[in-house]
Amino acid sequence: MRLSSQNCVVVLLAFLALTGAYPARAQVLGEVARKEEERRKDIKAPAKVYTNKDLGSGSDAPSGTFSSPTASGAASTEAPKTTAGAAKTDDGKDKVAPTKDQAYWSGRKKDLQSRLDSDQTLADALQSRINALNTDFVNRDDPVQRAGIDRDRQKANSELDRLKKSVQDGKKALADLDEEARKAGVPAGWLR
Repeated sequence: MRLSSQNCVVVLLAFLALTGAYPARAQVLGEVARKEEERRKDIKAPAKVYTNKDLGSGSDAPSGTFSSPTASGAASTEAPKTTAGAAKTDDGKDKVAPTKDQAYWSGRKKDLQSRLDSDQTLADALQSRINALNTDFVNRDDPVQRAGIDRDRQKANSELDRLKKSVQDGKKALADLDEEARKAGVPAGWLR
């Protein structure tokens, strides 16, 4: 009988050690997710994406040919750039619409994808937190502590539901963007 009670004590201590360490790791993961969300909210503008248009036209002519820019050639290339994005509003003023080039489409795709990735990461971290709270709830005997844990668990579950909806909306927005780009005849490489 003495041997079996010692085995029970050892197993009980090992169980408590393992379950006591798990909620601490899950709480740290939840804190990391919250800090990452705050950091991403503080970012004002996305990083500058350089395209071939930003680099300007190449001044190197193909070998064996010489070209000199003329005044009429320069004027003809600049006229479409200024009028391509302009549209008249009802009051007659020019309204500049964004040009829908590669930077526009890839920027929209990256923005939607980063939001989706962020929401998915937060949802995964919150699910880990909920699992830890469930474990902690089961292992507590004190009704006051259990009530506090249950309150935190319910709050986390409602936040997880909100994040899951946000993830679904993000996936739908990505699918809608792909469909919009397809209808606009955008090359597939622009959405990468």
